Amino acid sequence: MTNASSVDAPNQASHPEPQGGWRRYFSFSTDHKVIGIQYLVTSFGFFMIGGFMAMVIRAELITPEADLIDRTVYNSLFTMHGTIMIFLWIFPSLVGLANYLVPLMIGARDMAFPRLNAIAFWLVPIFGILLLSSYALPGGTAQAGWWSYPPVSIQDPLNQRINGEVFWLLAVAISGVSSIMGGVNFVATIMKMRAPGMTLLRMPVYVWTVLSAQIIQLSALPVLTGGAIMLLMDITLGTAFFNPDKGGNPILYQHFFWFYSHPAVYVMVLPIFGVFSEIVPVFSRKPLFGYRVVALSSVVIAVVSEIVWVHHMFASYTPAWMRIFFMFTSMLVGVPTGVKILAWTATLWKGKIRLDTPMLFALSGIVMFLFAGITGIMLASVPIDIHVNNTYFVVGHFHYIVYGTITMGLFAAFYFWFPKVTGRTYNEGLGKVHFWMAFIGTNLNFFPMHPVGLQGMLRRMSSYAPEYAYWNVMASLGAFLLGISTLPFILNMVGSWVQGKKAPENPWRSLSLEWTVPSPPPIENFEEIPVIVGDPYGYGQSKPLIANPEATATQEA
Repeated sequence: MTNASSVDAPNQASHPEPQGGWRRYFSFSTDHKVIGIQYLVTSFGFFMIGGFMAMVIRAELITPEADLIDRTVYNSLFTMHGTIMIFLWIFPSLVGLANYLVPLMIGARDMAFPRLNAIAFWLVPIFGILLLSSYALPGGTAQAGWWSYPPVSIQDPLNQRINGEVFWLLAVAISGVSSIMGGVNFVATIMKMRAPGMTLLRMPVYVWTVLSAQIIQLSALPVLTGGAIMLLMDITLGTAFFNPDKGGNPILYQHFFWFYSHPAVYVMVLPIFGVFSEIVPVFSRKPLFGYRVVALSSVVIAVVSEIVWVHHMFASYTPAWMRIFFMFTSMLVGVPTGVKILAWTATLWKGKIRLDTPMLFALSGIVMFLFAGITGIMLASVPIDIHVNNTYFVVGHFHYIVYGTITMGLFAAFYFWFPKVTGRTYNEGLGKVHFWMAFIGTNLNFFPMHPVGLQGMLRRMSSYAPEYAYWNVMASLGAFLLGISTLPFILNMVGSWVQGKKAPENPWRSLSLEWTVPSPPPIENFEEIPVIVGDPYGYGQSKPLIANPEATATQEA
C-alpha cells in the first residue's frame, strides 16, 4: 500500500505557481493536466495537416489518370500523411489523454517525473517542425513510405547527404526518444504512485491498458530507434548495414522496423480499449463484465504482440517454418482481443443504454474494430497475405484500425471527459452531427479499399486501371465527407469551452476516481490523497469508490 505522504513530497516542490489563463499552455509547465492539453492540441493541429494531405491524395485518385499533382509530390504526400498521422497525431494524442487522466484515476498528484514529462512533450513540436521542414529541401521530403524500406530509402538521385529522408529519420529518432521518456514516466507513476488501497486489481481498465501499452514501448521501441539511426548512418556516413550494394542486408531493416511497428498497433489500440471499457459501463448503467479478465487480457496482448512482427514480411524472403510460426502467433492475439469484445457485449446486454455522443463513438469504434479484426485474421493467413500484399486491401484494414477504431475512440474520449477538463458541457446536437458524418465518411472511405485491393490495385499509385474507378470515386467522396466532419467537432469543442454551460461535477454519474474532484481539477488534483475502499466497477451501488478524507488522515497518522 502506497503511503500518501510519499506521493506528495516530490510533487509539491516541482510545481511553481501556474500562470493565469491560456498563457500556461505555452509555458514549460510540469502540471500533468497542462501537459496533457498541450499534447492534445498540438497533435490535433498535426491531425489537420495530415488530413489535408489525405484529401489531396484522394482528390488525385478520384480519376484513373494522374492529373492533379506531380508523381514525386504524390509520393511525398503519401509518406508524410502516414508519418504525421502515426507519429504526430495518434501517439501524442494518446499520451496526452493518458497524461491528463492516469494520475487522477490512481489518486496521484502528478506524474512520477514531472520535468521529464514536460521535456517529452516539447520534443513533439520539434520533430514535427523538423519533419515538415524537409519540404524546403531541393530534393523535397522523404518518398520511401512511412516504413522507409531500403534500398529505396538510401537512394539519393541528387547526391545530397542532407535530404528529405535524413530529416525523416531524425524526426523518427527524436519521436522515439520522446516516447521512451513517456514510457518510463507512465510505468513508474502507475506502479509507485497509486493511492492507498488502489491495488492493481482495483485500477480502472484504462490504466491497465496504458500500463500494458507503455511496457510495449519500453521493450520494443528502442529497436526501431536503433534501426532508424543505423539507416541514417547508411545515408550520411556511407556505412553498409542495409545497403545491398556494399554487402548490407535490407531485410534486416524490415525486422528492426516491424519488431516495433506491429506491436505499435497495440500501443495505439490498447488505450482505446481502455476508453471503451470506461464508457460502455457508464452508458449501460452496469458493471463491466469480467473486469479482471479484461484487465489481464491487456497484459496478454502486450506479451503476444511482440512475437508477431514477421506477419508483415511473408512476401519477403522468409523461411517456411517462420511463416507458419508467425501465422499462428498473429492469429493467437485475436483471443485476448476477443475476450474484450465479449465483455463489452455482455455489459451492453440488458443494460439501460444511453446513446449520447461518447457512447455512439465508442460503439462505432467497437463495431469497426470487429470488422478490422476479421480482415486482420485474413491477413495473418500466409496464402491470403501473399495474394493481397501491397494492395489497397491492407490499406483498408489498417485504416479501420487507425481511424475506425483509434480515432473514433479518441473522439469518444474527448466528448466523455470534456466536462472534466473544461468544467463545461458540449453541444449534444453538434456532437451527433459530427458522429454521423464521421461514421458514414469512415466506412465510405475505407470499405471500398477492400474490394479494390482484392481485385489487385496496388497502393502508392497515383494512376490506375479504369476498372478500379468505381470504388475509388466512393472512397474519395468518403474522404471529403470525413474531412468536413472535423468542422462541427472544432466548432463544438472551441465554442463549448469558451461559452458552454457549466457542467455538473459528475454529469455521467460515473464512479471512477477522476469524477470525485472538481471540474476542472485543481493544480494538485486532491486536497487529501484518497483511500480506495470500493469496487471500481460497482455501478449502481450506494457506496462510492473512495472513503472520506478522514480515512486518509488516520492512515497517515
